[in-house]
Amino acid sequence: MIEPLLEDEVAFAGAAAEARVLVLACGAIAREVLAVISLNGWTHVDVRCLPARLHSTPDRIPGAVDAKLAELSGRYGRVFVAYADCGTGGALDLVLDRHDVERLPGAHCYGFLAGNDAWDAMQEQQPATFYLTDFLARHFDALVVRGLGIDRHPELKTMMFGNYRRLVYLAQTDDPALDRSAEDAAAFLGLAYERRRTGYGELVPSLTRFVREPARA
Repeated sequence: MIEPLLEDEVAFAGAAAEARVLVLACGAIAREVLAVISLNGWTHVDVRCLPARLHSTPDRIPGAVDAKLAELSGRYGRVFVAYADCGTGGALDLVLDRHDVERLPGAHCYGFLAGNDAWDAMQEQQPATFYLTDFLARHFDALVVRGLGIDRHPELKTMMFGNYRRLVYLAQTDDPALDRSAEDAAAFLGLAYERRRTGYGELVPSLTRFVREPARA
């Protein structure tokens, strides 16, 4: 399931015969969105995930979301976009305002997974911090080492990460394999390592509020 989320759009249909609401999500948080839906037994919720690799080119996120919302217009009673601003500089909000759709709070996934106030405090404590989520720990090699060309040009590691001081792994789950991957990533980058168990953070109340909100007339 996960590898296609890097490059492709992936759809997950709700168990109910006819879903009434849609979550349009970033592929990087597909596991987390699906986990929250499953834990709450929301069988009437469909999930569509746009490719996680869009984060490498955040200027393309608003256009991709706009196109997908236009394509799905009229198919669902309500739609929620499971993105934060994600480096779009407010451009995503312009798209969502036009479609009358809400999104996750904050500037990025680190914020809503850790809790935006908690992330602000971490960042104030040490601004030179590189963050990993479960998805980034799982795909560190594909997205960072090979994705940024460090495997081909090792000198890029110092150029890109030389000013960082620590790596904080924001863990959504307790997975020893991901813990090892995150520790290995910190060692590879030469950074101090810290693990913080966040769970699903503000994703839970945001999705709960959306799913339980009465349908618009």
